[in-house]
Amino acid sequence: MSRRSLLCGLAALALLVWTAGPALAEHTHEGKVVKVEGNKLTMSDKDGKEHAHNVPATATVTDETGKAIKLGDLRAGQMISVTMDKDDKAVAKIQVKKAG
Repeated sequence: MSRRSLLCGLAALALLVWTAGPALAEHTHEGKVVKVEGNKLTMSDKDGKEHAHNVPATATVTDETGKAIKLGDLRAGQMISVTMDKDDKAVAKIQVKKAG
């Protein structure tokens, strides 16, 4: 294989990775906990608009130190970061944000 073919191949691979990255990325948004009922999390966004997520048992929930907690441990008013799966259909992770 010639050096030119190798460089063209690497350039094409780099372009593919660069354009596919956003499509494979997870979607994360932040807000405040409004309430938790069972596996349903209701939160408000930065504009105060409320929306709800059904949180699957496979989702990880962590406190501000990174320690695993249960969904039911979340309290109204806590700032959180919610990460959706790559298909943007289910909650993958909830992280309590540090105050201040």
